[in-house]
Amino acid sequence: MLHLYVIRHGETAWNIEKRSQGRLDSALTDKGKEDARSLGKRLKATEFCQIISSPSGRTLETARLVKRDRAIPLMTDDRLMEIDLGPWQGKTDTEVKDLYPEAYDAYWNEPEAFAGEGGETFLQVQGRLLEFLDDIEKKFKDGNVLIVTHGVVIKTLYLLCRNDSIKQLWDPPFIHGTSLTILTVENSKKELQLEACISHCS
Repeated sequence: MLHLYVIRHGETAWNIEKRSQGRLDSALTDKGKEDARSLGKRLKATEFCQIISSPSGRTLETARLVKRDRAIPLMTDDRLMEIDLGPWQGKTDTEVKDLYPEAYDAYWNEPEAFAGEGGETFLQVQGRLLEFLDDIEKKFKDGNVLIVTHGVVIKTLYLLCRNDSIKQLWDPPFIHGTSLTILTVENSKKELQLEACISHCS
């Protein structure tokens, strides 16, 4: 059976500033780096056949800190990138709310109605993630694969596992930096084993 270990990148400077990152990037904080190292220690006894990361700098740095000096192949896949937030990217939550009040409200309160605002909808994110998961299942019939990605991508993954709609996107749990989610994949059935665990975090 295939086991996917899915983690969010570590905390970044823009996370602290409550600034939208999307396809833009900011550096990991000291806490983000330390939490990634701690997760690497937590997973040191787990054998991984592959690490697949979003190509964003914050995810790649997280992946390398978790990997440490282990000889595990590391590749990137664009389908694991964070939601494209278009003109929101680089702006703080307050700025986005002031400039795009209706879209901001839909993003948080009616995600199924969020139109993308020059970027992506949640449904588009889920579509590319589903395509990625289908490819992973074809490539790896069993073993452990480590995936390093972003908060919205992980949120849409939960919906796929639960057969929930986009309307439930923001239901708990919250996806903290370096949180660990484990799921099994077999015959296209995705079953959560561990949800957003941060027991390794400082």
